[in-house]
Amino acid sequence: MRVVALISGGKDSCYNMLQCVMAGHKIVALANLKPDNQDELDSYMYQTVGHQGVEFYAEAMNLPLFRQPTAGVAVHNEKLYTPTPEDEVEDLYDLLLNVKEQIEVEAVAVGAVLSDYQRLRVENVCTRLCLVPLAYLWRRDQAELLQEMIDSQIDAIVIKVAALGLDPAKHLGLRISEIQPHLISMNEKYGLNICGEGGEYETFTLDCPLFCKSLVIDDYETVIHSNDAIAPVGYLNFTKLRLVDKE
Repeated sequence: MRVVALISGGKDSCYNMLQCVMAGHKIVALANLKPDNQDELDSYMYQTVGHQGVEFYAEAMNLPLFRQPTAGVAVHNEKLYTPTPEDEVEDLYDLLLNVKEQIEVEAVAVGAVLSDYQRLRVENVCTRLCLVPLAYLWRRDQAELLQEMIDSQIDAIVIKVAALGLDPAKHLGLRISEIQPHLISMNEKYGLNICGEGGEYETFTLDCPLFCKSLVIDDYETVIHSNDAIAPVGYLNFTKLRLVDKE
């Protein structure tokens, strides 16, 4: 099928794209919801940290990228979603409707792993637009999934931490292969989700097998959102990025 891939910049959406291609589908476009007038949204649906780098994915993959802003506001909070004006889910509907009106697509790649809240809302949008959701990571074993990503050469770095056992000063900027042993240890000690599905951490993908070019971060700033003594929250704000040819 011809697929539009929902991307956040994170490891999950990139690895799900790779799984789509391995299953015989064709990625024909990328789609992303970006924050409106701020760097990080407290959204139940979307990763927005690292949004400055998403625009580079179009050239990295030689694909059209469709973007539009979202305020990241959940108006309808029940598990089963029904279309609700001003809800952040309607931003996704508008985004995919725009894609469908401009190019031929049959399916949507979504990197959902664990959240029924996210999955049911994406399925609602897909049903309304007659699109097939493709979520190859859904309910996979977390430790196994992270190892697969590393083995598949998903080069992603940690760009946000927000959990007991993770420290902005120590862990921001680490590659997933570098932080993997610590994540396993924190899972055993505190129950931390190894893939970050509880919002414990967010990532940004610099390279993957689907990229024609890779991303390089030349400059960034570290933002401490909460200096909590037990679980400080911090993220990287990219200020200068570029693409480089792959060898």
